[in-house]
Amino acid sequence: MERYLLGYDVGSSSVKASLIRAENGEPVSTAVSPEEELGMISHQPGWAEQHPDVWWTHVVRATGLLLQKTSADRENIAAIGISYQMHGLVAVDTQRKPVRPSIIWCDSRATDIGKRAFEEIGKEVCLNRFLNSPGNFTASKLKWVQENEPEIYDRIYKIMLPGDYIGMKMTGRICTTVTGLSEGILWDYQNEGVAKSLLEYYKISEELIPEAVSSFEVHGRLTAESAGELGLTKGTAVSYRAGDQPNNAFSLRVLDPGEVAATAGTSGVVYGIKDQPGTDDKSRVNTFVHVNHKKEKPRYGVLLCVNGTGILNSWLRKNTGIGNLPDYDQMNSMAGEIPIGSGGLSVFPFGNGAERILENRDTGARVVGLNFNRHDKRHIYRAGQEGIVFALAYGFNIMQNMGMKMETVRAGHANMFLSPLFQEAFVNATNTNLELCNTDGARGAARGAGIGAEIFNSPGEAFEGLKIVKTVQPDAGKREQYQIAFSRWMEELEKFVPGAINVVGQ
Repeated sequence: MERYLLGYDVGSSSVKASLIRAENGEPVSTAVSPEEELGMISHQPGWAEQHPDVWWTHVVRATGLLLQKTSADRENIAAIGISYQMHGLVAVDTQRKPVRPSIIWCDSRATDIGKRAFEEIGKEVCLNRFLNSPGNFTASKLKWVQENEPEIYDRIYKIMLPGDYIGMKMTGRICTTVTGLSEGILWDYQNEGVAKSLLEYYKISEELIPEAVSSFEVHGRLTAESAGELGLTKGTAVSYRAGDQPNNAFSLRVLDPGEVAATAGTSGVVYGIKDQPGTDDKSRVNTFVHVNHKKEKPRYGVLLCVNGTGILNSWLRKNTGIGNLPDYDQMNSMAGEIPIGSGGLSVFPFGNGAERILENRDTGARVVGLNFNRHDKRHIYRAGQEGIVFALAYGFNIMQNMGMKMETVRAGHANMFLSPLFQEAFVNATNTNLELCNTDGARGAARGAGIGAEIFNSPGEAFEGLKIVKTVQPDAGKREQYQIAFSRWMEELEKFVPGAINVVGQ
């Protein structure tokens, strides 16, 4: 009997579902819902919300579309895995209904709350116990609700992350994971337990926090109700859960010290593995428990995030044409007509909320050096891609200053990494080799489900079929040109983020 594994990647832009064969990892069917990017609720500058039930609606729709494309017997789907947008706050009442829209990852409203906690609890204590500033993460977002929406706060029964909510909708069980608690700054690394001292400081009851389980285990099984909505079989195991960036690393088989993953969707991320917890003293990059972490064999993921990545490229596509919009291939081709450095034009992609690499400043996006007589859309397209890469390279240097050696980076052959120009700029700005693989977050979640449900005899079996489809290496001549362009970009960054050059050893 042929067995299948089903994975979901629940993002802020869309929900992707993938069905793979358990024995070889080959894709069977895939679907995305909606076709256009999901919208965000933004009542004030810096706010970003989505309703959890919208995610569930698109999980259901994506599943239906996926099943329409295949004759695979749904009775043979052995397990389900979930990847999800990190750091969001979902709060439900005793009826398990959301009490408000989710405050999602790129929302900036709790920045000052986290900054104050970092200073008052003490930077040394926070970095030693939580490995991060409380920053703009889930715990601080919950504190914001407590302070600003007390009547809503009083109705909260449990809080959870976006993937925990989808898991609850599927199984009826409320639980989270250790890696999930760590991403919300709700995990104490010294005590290997819930961050009680931060909860006490915030005057938040520990009873609001769900029980924590392993990323790889059976978290529950599809209820009759959820199976009916999804068109799947009651009792199917839901056996893996992880935030999108730890899951992206897992999907690329980035599991051990020295291995590095990257992604460039709505946001851009570099995620490197360490076997010892390490921190940046300004918490500009963040350390979390990785999916395969064990007390006797620790694994930590150091995460660099730039909020404005694919969303910048999408904005440029939608707002630089009249009538028929260019597609991304056309944009890439047009950008490739312009030399490295974009004719002196610089774009800073910081228009999607407060940026952690800028110490949670919300500077907004900027275009610098625009000349009406010299520059056209081609320059803007190229400067946009270079600006995203330079922002990632800026954070890359912070990670290297933490002692991380990063020589090869793996990424899925998707999103911004489909662009040859982006690939070229990335390897030359960071001086790394790039390996592009035939996987994505939904397939990774499906593989994780196979491990959690013990479909595989060993973790190695989970990666059967994972292949490197393209390798890109730095070019000495182009690297020099990119370094000149990066230095100029950094000089402009220094003008609105004083001290930026010095903190990365430029």
